[in-house]
Amino acid sequence: MSATTSTSGPAGLDEPAEPAAQTQPFWALSWLHLKYQFLETVRIPVAVLGNVLFPSLSMFFFVVPQESVAGNPLYATVAVAGLGLFAVCSASLFTYGLGVAEDRQLPFYPFLRSLPAGPGPQMVARVLNGGIFSLFGLLPLILIGWLFTAATLDGAQLLAGIGTILLVSVPFVLLGMAIGYKLSAKAALPVVQVILFPLAFAGGLFLPPQMFPAWLDAISMATPTRAGRDLLVQATTGAEAYALALPVLAGWTVLFAVLAVLSYRSDEGRRFR
Repeated sequence: MSATTSTSGPAGLDEPAEPAAQTQPFWALSWLHLKYQFLETVRIPVAVLGNVLFPSLSMFFFVVPQESVAGNPLYATVAVAGLGLFAVCSASLFTYGLGVAEDRQLPFYPFLRSLPAGPGPQMVARVLNGGIFSLFGLLPLILIGWLFTAATLDGAQLLAGIGTILLVSVPFVLLGMAIGYKLSAKAALPVVQVILFPLAFAGGLFLPPQMFPAWLDAISMATPTRAGRDLLVQATTGAEAYALALPVLAGWTVLFAVLAVLSYRSDEGRRFR
C-alpha cells in the first residue's frame, strides 16, 4: 500500500491530501490520439471515400480496358502498385495537409495544444493514422486487380507489399503535416494539389518510367514517389529497384520530418507567444 500525505484541518484533524497527478506513458498518449483522430476522420465518410474512389476509378478506366496491360501479370501488378502508391500519397497529403490546417481553425485545438503531453504523441498518432487509411485505399485496388486483371501476388509478396506501402507512406504523412501546420485551410488545398499531381506523374505512378525521356527519368529518380514506387514494385514483383531508391526515400523522410517539426513550432510560436 502506498503512503499518502495528510494535512491538518481546521479542527486539528488529519485530512488526506489531494493525490498527485500522474503522467501517462508516451505509448498510452499516442494510442489516445490515434483513436481520437481515427474516429474524427471516419465520422465524415466522404473524406475516406474520396481518397478510395479516384485510384479505383483510374484502375477501371485506364488499366482494366487495356488487355495488353490487364492481361499481363507483371504489367497488371505494376499498375496496381503504382495506383496504390497514388492512393497513399493522396490520402496522406489531403488528410493531413488539409485536415491539420482545418483542425487548427477549431476552437478546441488551442486547448489541445496547451496540454502538457507535448507534440510527440500527436505526431506519432498522425503518422500511424496515415498508415491505416493508406491500407483502406489499397483494399479496393487489390480487389479490382484480383477480379479484373491478371495481377498475381503470393502471400509473401502481399505481406512485403503492405509493409513497404506503410513505410513509403511516412514521408508523405510528414509532408502533409508540414503543409497543414504552416498554411491555412484555404491555402493548403491548392498547395496540396500542386504538389500531388506533379509528384505522381514524375514518380511514374500514371505512366511507367520506361516511357520517360532520359532527362525526365533522371529527375524522376530524385523524387520520393519514384523511390517509393520502385521499392513497392520490387516487393510485389521481384523487379529490382534502382540502387538509390532507399537512400532517396530516407533522405526525403528526414527532410519532411524536419519541415513538420519546424512548421509545428512556428505555429506554436504564433499561437502561444
